[in-house]
Amino acid sequence: MRRRRASWPGVRCATARDCRLARVLVRDVMTESVVTAAPERTVREVAELMRERNVGSVVLIVDSKAVGFVTDRDLALAVIADGRDFGDHVVDYASSPVITAEAAMDVEEAGELMVRHAVRRLVVVDGGRLTGIVTLDDLASRTGDAEIASQLSSRVTRAVMPDFFFHERGGG
Repeated sequence: MRRRRASWPGVRCATARDCRLARVLVRDVMTESVVTAAPERTVREVAELMRERNVGSVVLIVDSKAVGFVTDRDLALAVIADGRDFGDHVVDYASSPVITAEAAMDVEEAGELMVRHAVRRLVVVDGGRLTGIVTLDDLASRTGDAEIASQLSSRVTRAVMPDFFFHERGGG
């Protein structure tokens, strides 16, 4: 009987019984189209940019270097909910320093960075040059291994959530 090799992105199989996760790199799962803005742009301008480009995050750059990272959630919680001025500079509400991953980094290492820094997104660089964004969802959905994806998602989610969500409830 002839053995059939199966393959798809991130997975290498000698046979149907011997299927294992191949080394998957950040460059294989990242989103290459990155929306950027200057730090002096206003909150309103960046929110409009997010709407126009249909993205949830913007990388703030100066001289081609990422200096801040702002998400739609940052704007909702820090600006809108607190009644701040939409004319404020967006850099005042951005995460900094920017947590980066190298494009050639293994996705497991990128996941560890997310857990260590309690973030769901990493700015991807290649030789110091901005090349993409990788999110927890990218890592979880594109690695080809449901168990690894589930474990990674759980660990990062736990790292980014406040501790009170994980305390024992009730009791007596």
